[in-house]
Amino acid sequence: MKIYTKTGDAGTTSLYTGERVEKNSLRVQVYGAIDEADSALGLARAFVTVDEVRDKIFAVQKILPRLMADFASLNREPTVTAADVAKLESDMDALDSALPPLKSFLIPGASKGGAFLDLARTVTRRAERLACELAKSEPVHESDKIFLNRLSDYCFMLMRREELAQ
Repeated sequence: MKIYTKTGDAGTTSLYTGERVEKNSLRVQVYGAIDEADSALGLARAFVTVDEVRDKIFAVQKILPRLMADFASLNREPTVTAADVAKLESDMDALDSALPPLKSFLIPGASKGGAFLDLARTVTRRAERLACELAKSEPVHESDKIFLNRLSDYCFMLMRREELAQ
């Protein structure tokens, strides 16, 4: 099987549900930005030194293909649910209780893993902004928007946990 199909040569791509859309559509931009965040998380996972952080990154990376599928599908129930959001919130609460109070802005780069987590945070914020823009004109599952919002906060908390170990 060849990796190229030539079906996108005219500037369109297929959604999972079969519809063809322009490659620069907001929907494609959202799941493309989520894909970028996943790559940044992969870089972070390769460089973090705290096993707990590495495990949490890997766990969230397992959810991101479902999130991308939600944005690449029309007229389907979301696969990312309130339970996924609740898990991030629970993990953030536990991380927050174990970290010292934040008294100033953080400057990324104290560690490679932390810097990559901050990159993932900013890319996730972009994906969230694009999802909010998409929601003005097309259906977007509320759980997907909320998950993106929590994910950027989660990346920040993981960065703090990683950099505490430095």
